Amino acid sequence: MHIGVGEPGSTDERWVAEGMVAMTGSGTGGEFDGDVLVVGTGPMGATTALALATYGVRVLVVDRRNWLADSPRAHVTNLRTMEVLRSLGVEGEVRTQATPWELMGDTTFAMSLGGPEIARISSYGLGDGRYGEYRAASPCRMADVPQPLLEPVLVNAAAQRGAVFSFNTTYRASVQDAAGVTVTLEDRTTGRLYERRVRYLVGADGARSRVAADAGLPLEGELRRAGTVYAQFSGDLSAYMRNRQSVLTWIVNDAAAVGEIGLGLLRAVRPWDRWIAGWGFDIEAGDPDVSVETARARIKAYVGDPAFEPEVGAISPWYVNEAWATTYSAGRIFCGGDAVHRHPPSNGLGSNTSIQDAFNLAWKLAYVLGGRAAPALLDSYSQERAPVGRQVVGRANQSRREYAALHRALAPDVPGGAARHEKLTAPTPEGARARSELAAVLELKENEYNALGVELNHRYTSDAVIPGDEPDEIWERDPEIFAQPTTRPGAKLPHAWLVGADGEHVSTLDLVGDGAFTLLTGLTGGAWVEAVRALALPFLRVVVMGGPAAQDLYFAWQRAREVAEDGAILVRPDGYVAWRSHGAPGSDAGAEVEAVLARLLRSSAA
Repeated sequence: MHIGVGEPGSTDERWVAEGMVAMTGSGTGGEFDGDVLVVGTGPMGATTALALATYGVRVLVVDRRNWLADSPRAHVTNLRTMEVLRSLGVEGEVRTQATPWELMGDTTFAMSLGGPEIARISSYGLGDGRYGEYRAASPCRMADVPQPLLEPVLVNAAAQRGAVFSFNTTYRASVQDAAGVTVTLEDRTTGRLYERRVRYLVGADGARSRVAADAGLPLEGELRRAGTVYAQFSGDLSAYMRNRQSVLTWIVNDAAAVGEIGLGLLRAVRPWDRWIAGWGFDIEAGDPDVSVETARARIKAYVGDPAFEPEVGAISPWYVNEAWATTYSAGRIFCGGDAVHRHPPSNGLGSNTSIQDAFNLAWKLAYVLGGRAAPALLDSYSQERAPVGRQVVGRANQSRREYAALHRALAPDVPGGAARHEKLTAPTPEGARARSELAAVLELKENEYNALGVELNHRYTSDAVIPGDEPDEIWERDPEIFAQPTTRPGAKLPHAWLVGADGEHVSTLDLVGDGAFTLLTGLTGGAWVEAVRALALPFLRVVVMGGPAAQDLYFAWQRAREVAEDGAILVRPDGYVAWRSHGAPGSDAGAEVEAVLARLLRSSAA
């Protein structure tokens, strides 16, 4: 059983190998240099490498850079991603690198950091109205982990488990055939071209993916529809944050009223001395001004202190994309992350979606390489993740467009920041109307800063899910805002706290994963238990909910399971429900389970 780190009763090991299912049978023969070659060491590529190495797959990883991310791009790490990191045994180390959940705080809107505040949004589930929902939804906590801190954790763990990394190495081309893929690489330090022969190729090479282009993956949507400049800087601003901890502060003043959003941004990279300042620019007017002088002037205006002297670092523009691939694979080539879904950072979905792409793909590659599944199982990767990618692209761009209404509500018709603030605070009928309009728009922006449903409500429809005769799901509340846990096939297994044999807290999510399918049943589900034991499949285990290792003392699982105690829920290695039986099996439980696995794994026999 895998116990996640950092929670009551857990071990403090980075990876609990006990119970891990080794993917035997994936060793490479003479013509192959590895099982899988991954291009890119960003969140998708590094997680793919980590998961594959954990499952015993021989994985090679290349990146054209000299090392990992050197700019604090993606940072918000949501509950589902933390669950993935927990399953892979690195949650604890990631948390030591992160700004903790409780410091992520409110999203604030102010004339400047030192000037009057206009509004706050309780964000990331930290407000009184949502805190309990976030706590109940997962054994994990959100965190703010910039890429330069996250990627080394993933890469180090992957290398320790056997992944082989080559930096300063550029992907040049690939040719696939019925048996594998021949990949041409370039050593950037010498210019030497050479080939690597692998069974599968994974493109995690970002928004200008050469792998995706070579594979001919179709891309829809719009590229470069708006632009933003980010300037990194250092400086102690803790005096301003003492009573309003926030990793995001939006600036409402004349210096910020540029671009699609029309607001400036101060983002805390590390509390409270490392920052990013952001502002929009008109892409029709050509390249933006990225001079240090301009950046310093904007930063001072955002802080609101002419005496503040920031230490300005890298300044770089980036472009807002609204594009998605309609399929994520072509033959033996698979892509994920920014290569197939390209969108702004609104809602904080970029690295999260990329890591979850990797977790979905890795176990399927491992099962095919290990001879446990037919290659047709890999078709389910696109079937499941492409709809998620399109939803994420739409949600992130919608959140960005919603700033237009916010900008209007912040009184842009009044010149000068002080006059705007006066209008919004005036004890007059006009001021009351302005405040009412602003309150309505801020309620809309809850969709960006507390969208738990977007993060946890993914429902897979694919050949790797057996829905049975389930009726259509009825959403009780907005599915993009509120989480709706369920054990329906295609949904993520709900979290519920159980109690282990030594009295420690154990999440339902800690009972699954480790490269195995897990059948969950209750104390009266003895027929299922005997069936799994009789099948003796190395990648299938059974857990008795209510038994000594999973005591349901809070009766939380009984409320969450949605099947009878003698029913069964089959959970995939990625924590998603593949199939369920609402009650006891028929005359031959073993044959039933075997037939389900054969269908899921696209093979004639499990």
